[in-house]
Amino acid sequence: MKLAWLMLAASALLVADVRVVEEIVAKVNNEIITRGELAQTRRQLEESLRRQGASPAQIKQALEEADRNALRERIDQLLLLQRAKDLNINVDSEVSKYLAEIQLQNKISDPEKFQEFIRAQTGMSYEDFRQQIKDNLLTRRVIQQEVGSKIVIPRSEVQKYYEEHKDEFIRDEQVLLREILVSTQGKDAAGVAAAEKKAKELVERARQGENFGNLARDNSDAETARSYGELGAFKRGELRKDIEDLVFRQDKGYVTDPLKVDSGFLILKVEARSTKGLQPLEMVEQEIMEKLYQPRMDPAVRAYLTRLRMDAFLEIKPGYIDSGAAPGKDTTWKEPAQLKPQTVTKEEVASRTRRRRLLWSLPVPGSKVPAGAPRISVD
Repeated sequence: MKLAWLMLAASALLVADVRVVEEIVAKVNNEIITRGELAQTRRQLEESLRRQGASPAQIKQALEEADRNALRERIDQLLLLQRAKDLNINVDSEVSKYLAEIQLQNKISDPEKFQEFIRAQTGMSYEDFRQQIKDNLLTRRVIQQEVGSKIVIPRSEVQKYYEEHKDEFIRDEQVLLREILVSTQGKDAAGVAAAEKKAKELVERARQGENFGNLARDNSDAETARSYGELGAFKRGELRKDIEDLVFRQDKGYVTDPLKVDSGFLILKVEARSTKGLQPLEMVEQEIMEKLYQPRMDPAVRAYLTRLRMDAFLEIKPGYIDSGAAPGKDTTWKEPAQLKPQTVTKEEVASRTRRRRLLWSLPVPGSKVPAGAPRISVD
């Protein structure tokens, strides 16, 4: 008796000492979101703001905003990543190229030192940083493919905006450029010669009519490769003197010979050139498109994420709020212990089976009972 009492007391102490190590706060299809994940994202944001030199007031404001939308942002991300998997989207080559660009820009050739650099700069492990880059690229690709590509702005609207806002486009003389950079960083004499040869071949291809933006996307070592080599507009005095003298006297469509710069061989294309005064529509058309595009894009993305929520299995624990919740969507948290089991005992299964068989023996209302069939009365 004494031993049983001691065992019971020990069990009570063990139960009292149980602590929640991690808590699931939401289920999104076949994945979960934990309280620890949300806390880690908050810490990373705070550390990033501190490294950027944000003031305590700015950090507080940013964290309060992040707290309001933390669960929404994580649900958004999971839904988009799951959609990327459904669409078989692969961005591995883009991730590798992005990391290689960072490594090149910071002139770190040793892989281990580069990983240490990433940890020091971001406060994250290299593996986590790489995964974060991959997730960001996947979500962007889904949004562009599923939402952005469906937003079409008629040229008539661009023209209308231009006519009604001409005062916005009175500017100094400027030139609009795209670039391709063939890097020579870390290359020996043979590598530099090969880079120059490649640059000359790209110039020839561009002059023969190949799309310069596509050539930049596929061959440029500059960050602008992701935006098809787009550099933007430049006024006089904003470019290196020899480059300025060259591009400001050329017409639209001109492609330069390879220009030797510190990082490699640079190829420029003149997309447009304007004189001082009101800029022609072609010079500012892309700028206007962006002005008209973004106000449509944001609500379209939100509507798309709402549709993903409606189609998803989604449960959220009490006390946590999804600020992007789909109207009418039931996201009530269901504890497994509250689910009624199908059966309890073998005897109950046998009883239910027997009763089902008896009921199957009942005649269908309006039908005749076959001769010789047993009569069954139901109380």
